[in-house]
Amino acid sequence: MNNMDKSLILAIDQGTSGSKAVIFDRNGEIISDGRAPLESLYPREGYVEQRGEDIYSSVLEAVANSVEQAESKGFSRKDIRCCGISNQRETFILWDKKGKPLHNAVVWQCKRSIQTCLDLKSAGHEETVRKKTGLFLDPYFSGTKAAWLKNNDAATGEALRKGEAFFGTVDSWLLYCLTGGKEYKTDYSNASRTLFFNLGSLNWDSEILEIFGLGNLNLPEALPSDSEFGSSDFNGILPQEIPISGILGDSHAAAFGERCFEPGDAKATMGTGSSILMNTGDMVSPDDTKMVSTICWSTKNKVSYALEGIIVSCGSTLNWISSKLGFFKDGREADTIAMSLEDNGNVYLVPAFSGLGAPWWKMEAKGEIHGLTFGTDKKHIVRAGLESISYQVTDVIKAMKKDSGTELKSLQIDGGISASPFIQDMLGTLLPLDLYRCTLKEASALGAAFIAGLGAGIYESVEEIGNLPYNRKQILKDQNKIYEESYIKWLTILEELS
Repeated sequence: MNNMDKSLILAIDQGTSGSKAVIFDRNGEIISDGRAPLESLYPREGYVEQRGEDIYSSVLEAVANSVEQAESKGFSRKDIRCCGISNQRETFILWDKKGKPLHNAVVWQCKRSIQTCLDLKSAGHEETVRKKTGLFLDPYFSGTKAAWLKNNDAATGEALRKGEAFFGTVDSWLLYCLTGGKEYKTDYSNASRTLFFNLGSLNWDSEILEIFGLGNLNLPEALPSDSEFGSSDFNGILPQEIPISGILGDSHAAAFGERCFEPGDAKATMGTGSSILMNTGDMVSPDDTKMVSTICWSTKNKVSYALEGIIVSCGSTLNWISSKLGFFKDGREADTIAMSLEDNGNVYLVPAFSGLGAPWWKMEAKGEIHGLTFGTDKKHIVRAGLESISYQVTDVIKAMKKDSGTELKSLQIDGGISASPFIQDMLGTLLPLDLYRCTLKEASALGAAFIAGLGAGIYESVEEIGNLPYNRKQILKDQNKIYEESYIKWLTILEELS
């Protein structure tokens, strides 16, 4: 066995609910995985925050656990050649020149900047922002919440006005911490989620920053995803520093891990929310789509763009039904309940708990349940919750095809919710394309490992990665007229939603 065959790759997957550290061999097989939980804070209704220090410490804890697991199986930490980072995307942190956070991290779920968005729209700025960044003026993205902090938090606002605030999405913050403050960088995929990044020029846009009143904001160097970002020994966990040679936002990393390498390749990650990414190759003009235009993945030699449909409430809908209403205990029970009914009883749940994302973009919408009668019971609510996930995925896929003019080759689904037989059956009926489920549990981590391996020279090309074994299962299609008819009613309800 040569040294390249022994190479191990560490992938950090920093998510909203916790951090994972997964060690892969060069074939993409999991050697070990460590995990650490992460607490979210809710200071006011609609506000979601996390402590920057907690994000970093949870990563170190996960890495230590993963390395110990690998060694217990006979592997050596000395064989870890490089590290890749996958991260929750729009969550951001502001820190001072000494590396101390000025404010808690503001999480992507936070809705504090709704009024800021409305003010910017009223001032006529949405068209400019949309054309340059590919994004909508929506609280989901980082920029408007940074503008909110400037105007509503005294200490942070002063630092921003003086040019003493350093902005970073989670990847930049981790890189800064892991390198002892030596490196201040990000990759194109994360930069493209901030509302500050020009998709055409691949640079931070000074006009947009001035529109947001953030002309003095310090921003990290933006690079292709397989760049040399820095090196770290992870606070002494590793015996030597290894290169951090790949960074991708979590949904982009999942697309890369699932081999969405060509135009028309699409994937849907179904977790707390859902991100549906379709590789478009060249950039689709924001004027032609209701989707987000974004960067799918990038290397030093190529930038692949994508359309993305963002679903705000996916697994969180089921969590609400389970934890707040107590109607089921786990996903398997929810499937059993839903499949015990012949139809949905004309009951529909619109999961606008934090507004609606693509293709509706109704950020002020509230959740609603339609069709309640004396015959409705908890089974109908559970089924309506599961159906709402399939309906929303279908909404996005249909809009993507229409807006891009690109024929979708296939859709791959991943994430915890993708295991639901009920959702698989619905999507198999509603979507006229080949449907697969990625059976690898850690798609985002795998994508981070692959891009890091490419950056470190473990892989010579994207094509080599594409030829590695890949675990996925095709979902059989079964045309169910009930699902097709209920989807028509769903569209009517959404179009009438105020």
